[in-house]
Amino acid sequence: MTGGTPAVKSPQQRRDSRRAQVASFMGTTVEYYDFLLYASAAGLVFPKIFFSDLDPKLGATLSFTILLSGYLARPIGGLVFGHFGDRFGRKNVLFITLLLMGFVSVAIGLLPTYAAIGAAAPLALVMLRMIQGLAMGGEWGGATLMSMEHSDDRSRGVGASIAQIGGPAGAVLATVVLSVFSRMPDEQFLSWGWRIPFLLSALIVLVGLYLRLRVTESPEFQKALEAAEDAHDKALPLVTVLTKFPGQVVLGSLAGAAPLAVQGLLGSFMVPWVVEKGTVDRMTALLMLAAAYAVQVVALPLFAWLSDRYGRRPVMIASGIVSAALVIPMFAMFNSLSPVVVFIGFFIGLAVVQSSMFGPTPAFLSEKFETEARYTGASLSYQLASILGAGTIPLIATRIVSPEVGTTLLAWYVIGIFAVSIVAVLLSRETADKRSSELG
Repeated sequence: MTGGTPAVKSPQQRRDSRRAQVASFMGTTVEYYDFLLYASAAGLVFPKIFFSDLDPKLGATLSFTILLSGYLARPIGGLVFGHFGDRFGRKNVLFITLLLMGFVSVAIGLLPTYAAIGAAAPLALVMLRMIQGLAMGGEWGGATLMSMEHSDDRSRGVGASIAQIGGPAGAVLATVVLSVFSRMPDEQFLSWGWRIPFLLSALIVLVGLYLRLRVTESPEFQKALEAAEDAHDKALPLVTVLTKFPGQVVLGSLAGAAPLAVQGLLGSFMVPWVVEKGTVDRMTALLMLAAAYAVQVVALPLFAWLSDRYGRRPVMIASGIVSAALVIPMFAMFNSLSPVVVFIGFFIGLAVVQSSMFGPTPAFLSEKFETEARYTGASLSYQLASILGAGTIPLIATRIVSPEVGTTLLAWYVIGIFAVSIVAVLLSRETADKRSSELG
């Protein structure tokens, strides 16, 4: 990568940078714990307690439809929270999104089942899931920008990825906690055991809120605010994004769809699939998933570092091609009757297929927009990518996969998404060699 020599940071600036990165990581860990706990429960628990009077496949379809509703709400959350984050700063918005996520998880943990209150139970679940989606929509952009904008010019990719490794860290935490309670007899687990991981969210949220209270505002946002004659008279961030950067939103959304599709597929659909095949039991499948997520904590910043060194586009294009080539072997592993081979499938899926293209994605999306509209633009792009990828694929998989048909169609669908994402990156401009002053 090219670019000027970055300014040397003072000790206070280095402390602020580390604090912002830790706060982004911890806050995102909490939020992904809440969000992915729902995704896991959507496949294993909710069809049996909220749609208990329906055919199991229809119950799973409705459960994944509610899962999708949260993804559909995320772009709205990205726009709403992105607006305030671009106008008034990142810090306070991130505190609110974290508080909302904690509230929703506790409420889900206390929610009565269909047997207790009838149709009101799944309707309440839809409402809570949509609130969760709104909060998550505001979280991603703010956490990514706080970490990236506190980084120097040569490590913006790694800085942005620090917030993202909170995703697999939260997923590990959610999966391990859920797997521990899944060891209970089915009657107890479905009665009350599944609720405990959701209620534990309250304790984790308190830690995240404490860290976010101590972080300083993004220095790039402060500079942009000081440079503006009157920030409140400027165009709305959404107007700026839609008038100046519509093509960047489209390309960013398509570019991020493939790695997010793999994340959504493995996190919600593949666990019940391998359990139903009888290859492994429920707890073993969850622990396999958790182990693969744990490797992402290293893999994501590694690929982000490569993008800092060689550019976002070359790394993402090469990663997309390799990932697409690995899709069919990955599905063959999930269809194996060997637990070891199934674990390798989870490992390859998350540590390579998902991480390699996703590691540079946060910086790739954020650098497409100027500072004053970056929260809105990056959030909108990412959340649309989430709908195209992670939000829809569990539902699609449920419809086109069966023991009789197998997973061949699904594998080719995933390859098709990677092809679209690769083309979107090819059509995008490189930004890794631009300094922060040029980006905003």
